[in-house]
Amino acid sequence: MKKLRIIVLCLLMFALLGAVVACGDDNGNGDQDAANEERTVALLTPYLSSVTTNQMVEYMTEGFSAHGVTVTTVDTQGDFAELASRIEDMTAAGVDAIVLVSVDPNQVATQIQNAFEAGIPVFGCDSGFIDGMVINATSDNRAMGDTITRYLFDDLMGGEGTVIALTHRPHPGVVMRSEAFDALLSEFSGISLITEQHVDVPNPIENARQIVENLLLANPEEGSVTAIWAAWDEPAIGATQALRDAGRTEIIVTGVDGNSQAVAMIEEGGNLKATLSQNFDGMAQLVVENVLAFWNGENVEPGVRYAPATLITQ
Repeated sequence: MKKLRIIVLCLLMFALLGAVVACGDDNGNGDQDAANEERTVALLTPYLSSVTTNQMVEYMTEGFSAHGVTVTTVDTQGDFAELASRIEDMTAAGVDAIVLVSVDPNQVATQIQNAFEAGIPVFGCDSGFIDGMVINATSDNRAMGDTITRYLFDDLMGGEGTVIALTHRPHPGVVMRSEAFDALLSEFSGISLITEQHVDVPNPIENARQIVENLLLANPEEGSVTAIWAAWDEPAIGATQALRDAGRTEIIVTGVDGNSQAVAMIEEGGNLKATLSQNFDGMAQLVVENVLAFWNGENVEPGVRYAPATLITQ
């Protein structure tokens, strides 16, 4: 009987020790993740067909799911009226957070304000920022626009020549890059703009390819176009395809994003000469961390968080 009592006591001690160790290893995350299992987050974007937007959504989905959060993804395929409607739906559903991905919040300001009034925190990933939002995680788009444009105008063009701009100004990041391009265009007197063309989304690669094919027909002489400045990589890819098919090897192309297809084209040594690689994983991670911190009652300073970008060249 005495031996039995000793064995029982030992087993109890091991069980208690195991519980203490488990609690020590958990650092409270287990309790927090259990609480997160009751949480829901809505990721809303009009641009899921974009490679980089899709990457961010996937990164955030993985990050939230790892903490037990239920994720709903909404893609409105370039339709901003539908985006506004779906934000209203998510607000009515009472989600615990809304994340706008690659969205100018000014275009859905009324719907975001309704979310604020319903007590739903709104975050951005590669979006814009307006008062009332918690944070927006993005790149410093104005700095990126300045960096890639200076590299094109100065290093690649030598301060002289003609340029075509491919943009999509509904996107807040593209707006800031394009504004940097506009400012430098006035600074470099030896460089003139042939035209700025809006690239439709979805299908920006094909749309840009068709735009450049038409522009090449209008500018058939070698040397009539020196460069094509693309506000992001997908139009740069479409432009490069059109140039390759037309045999216009003299025309320089640059982009922004670090899209894997664009990087492969740069490494091949063709028309596409440079891009800026954005840290989309870092943006997504910043959003996940700040949403979880907000839910946990931590002090999250409102504003913009920047993930650094890297210049990639031939």
